[in-house]
Amino acid sequence: MALEIIGIPQSNFVRTVRMAAQEKGVDYELVPEPPHSAPVKSIHPFGLVPVMRHDGLALAESQAIARYIDTAFDGPALIPTEPRAAAPVNQWMSLVASAVDQLIMRRYVVQYIFNKDADGNVVRTEIDQAVKRFPRLFEKLANAVGDGHLAGPDFSMADCFLVPMLAALQRFPEGEAQFEDSTAVKDYFYRVAERPSFAATAP
Repeated sequence: MALEIIGIPQSNFVRTVRMAAQEKGVDYELVPEPPHSAPVKSIHPFGLVPVMRHDGLALAESQAIARYIDTAFDGPALIPTEPRAAAPVNQWMSLVASAVDQLIMRRYVVQYIFNKDADGNVVRTEIDQAVKRFPRLFEKLANAVGDGHLAGPDFSMADCFLVPMLAALQRFPEGEAQFEDSTAVKDYFYRVAERPSFAATAP
């Protein structure tokens, strides 16, 4: 059975695992399903995307799916096999999937898209609080990508987690402005965005 990645293509985490599959050269089928749909809830206990199926295995959560793709298929390792080399990649995967995702996606991007009043105006309560934290976040990201990529000089799974969020951030004015003000993060983004895996997974 071919690998099935299930979830809406607009999801940053769906794009992450798709990028991982592309980088590994894994053939997969994208099955577009929204969060909380019956097919998704049959795999994820909280109905979140992405989920996946492969050869009788059903799996939820982007980090678990990404690690499965990296270890179950041939192709370049996106998480090093040597423990000390893997440690910073795993660290940044976790940080991006938790703290960075909460600030950029949940408290900023999602608010612009979904949090609107009865007249269709964006409710800015969460957005304005998130924007105040952008400079500090970008300072930390700029330091982290100083060696070329998020977890060191080489492209890794950590980059698959971060770059879709940076792409989404630029769709809205404050995020675009912060992105333009950070030369290090901007240069990093465009360097990774040149990879075929990024272009092939555009929503």
